[in-house]
Amino acid sequence: MFGKRKKADSKKALTSRFPVHSKTPLGASMAANLQALREKLGDSSDFVIRQLRCDAMPGVEMAVAYIKGIVEDDTIQDNVVNPVMSWSVPLGKGSWTETLRQRIVTTGSTKPVSLLEDALHKLLDGECLILTNGIREAVAADTSGGEQRSVTEPNTQTVIRGPQYSFTENVSTNVGLLRRILRSPDFRIRSFIVGRKTRTRVELLYMNNIADPAVVEEIDKRIREIDIDGVLESNYIEEFISDQTYTPFPTMMNTERPDNAASAMLDGQLIILVDGTPFGLVGPATFFHFFRSAEDNYQRFDISTFLRLLRYGAFLVSVILPSLFIAITTFHQEMLPTTLLISLAAQREGIPFPALVEALLMELTFETLREAGVRMPRAIGPAISIVGALVLGQSAVQAGLVSPAMVIVVSFTAISNFVTPQISMATASRLIRFNLMLLAGMLGIFGIMAGLLFLVIHMTGLRSFGVPYMAPFAPVTKQTWLDMLIRLPWWARKHRLVVVSDVNPHRQKGGRPRHQK
Repeated sequence: MFGKRKKADSKKALTSRFPVHSKTPLGASMAANLQALREKLGDSSDFVIRQLRCDAMPGVEMAVAYIKGIVEDDTIQDNVVNPVMSWSVPLGKGSWTETLRQRIVTTGSTKPVSLLEDALHKLLDGECLILTNGIREAVAADTSGGEQRSVTEPNTQTVIRGPQYSFTENVSTNVGLLRRILRSPDFRIRSFIVGRKTRTRVELLYMNNIADPAVVEEIDKRIREIDIDGVLESNYIEEFISDQTYTPFPTMMNTERPDNAASAMLDGQLIILVDGTPFGLVGPATFFHFFRSAEDNYQRFDISTFLRLLRYGAFLVSVILPSLFIAITTFHQEMLPTTLLISLAAQREGIPFPALVEALLMELTFETLREAGVRMPRAIGPAISIVGALVLGQSAVQAGLVSPAMVIVVSFTAISNFVTPQISMATASRLIRFNLMLLAGMLGIFGIMAGLLFLVIHMTGLRSFGVPYMAPFAPVTKQTWLDMLIRLPWWARKHRLVVVSDVNPHRQKGGRPRHQK
C-alpha cells in the first residue's frame, strides 16, 4: 500500500513539473480559433492576422495568420495571399482544404492541421496558417525565413588551402551544404525536436553502409531521452549524450566546416547539427582525432605529417613544460648543465616566491588576460591583451616578482596551447597543466610521472559511444594506427578509420599509382 502511494505521489509530482496538455480540436468558427491562438500567444504584438476574400468561396470569411519576424513576407504575399484572392474556379468534388493545398497555395510544402496545439507549433516554426470560417481544419504553408546570417568564411577553424565557407545558424542551410559535398543516396538524416520551450530542431546525419548501425541507434536513443526546457547550443546535446561527463577530455569534436564534417562522415562518424548554432558535433571521436586538421587533406602528405607531429609535441609542451620547470628548479637542479644552472640561479636571486607560486601567478595572469581579450570589444581586445601581456611581463621582471626564465616558459606554453586544432582539447590541456604544476611543486618529477600515469589510465578507460578513447593504440588496430598518427599519401590510405566503424572498412583498393610502379 505504501509502495503504491509513493509511486502515485512521484507520478503526481512529475505531472506537476511536466504537465501533459490535452489535444484541442479546431472549431468551425474562424474567429474562435484565432482568438484561441491569440490567447495562447499572450496577445503578442507580432501575431499578424490578415483577412481574405476568395471569389471561389463568396461570402465566406478567410484569414492568414503568422508570426512576424520568423517568416518571409514576400513568400506569404506571392505564394499564399495573391493566389487565394485571385482564385475564382468553382469547387469540384474535392474539399476546400485539399484545393488550397494542391491547386492554390504554391509554397514548398503544405499540411492540414486539425488540432489547436499543432496549429500553434506550426506558427512558432515559421509557417503561416490559412483558416476558413465553417471548416474545422486549417492549412499550414511553409513560409519560414526572416533575417539570417549568410554563409561566410570560418572564424575559428581557418585553413590556408581548402573550401572557404562554414556552417550557419540555420540547420536547413547546414544540411544543404553537406548535401552539396556528399551527393550520395546513402546520405541519411534523422530529425528530432528537443526542448519543451525552445523546440529546437536537431539533425543526426550519417552515411548508410559506412556508419556503425549500433552507434547510430545508440545516439538516436540518447537524443530522444533528453528532457529539458530549452536547447540553445550544441553543447547542451553533447553533455547529455556523452559517455562520461566527469573528465577534462572531450569525447566529441565540434566543427564549423562542412568539408570537415563530410570527411568525418566518410570515415564512419556521425554529425549532429543543432538549429541556432554554426557548430556541429562529430562522434565517436578518439584522442587522436583532435589533432587532425581539415587542412591535412589538402596539403602534401609530408607537410601534413610534419604539422601533425608538431601538434602532438606542442600539446605535450603545453601540458608538462611549466611543471617540468618547477620540478627541475626546485628538486632536481643536478639535471641542468652548470652554465644554465648558474644563469637560472642568478635570475632567481631576490625573487620572493618559490617556483610553484611564481608559475601559478604567471599562468593565472595569462589566463585572465586571455579571458579579458575574449570579452572585450573586438576593436580593442587584441591590442589590450598583447600590450597587457608585454607590459605586465616586463614590469613583473623589473620589479623582481618573477624571473625572465619563467616568463619565457609561460609564454611558450601559451603559444603551444594554441597549436591544437580543437579548442576543447586545448582547454583540457589548460586544466591538466595546473594539476601537474601542483604535483611538481610537491613531489618533483615523481609527481609529474604519477600524474601522467593517472591520465593515461583514465584515458584508456574512456569511451566515445563504445569506441575506446585511445584507439587505435589501446587496443591496437593495425589497419589504421599509422594513418591516425601521421598522414599517409592518399593512394596508401586503403582503410577507413575502422576504430570508429568496421561496417565498410575499405576506402579504396590502395597501392601506388600505375605510373609510379
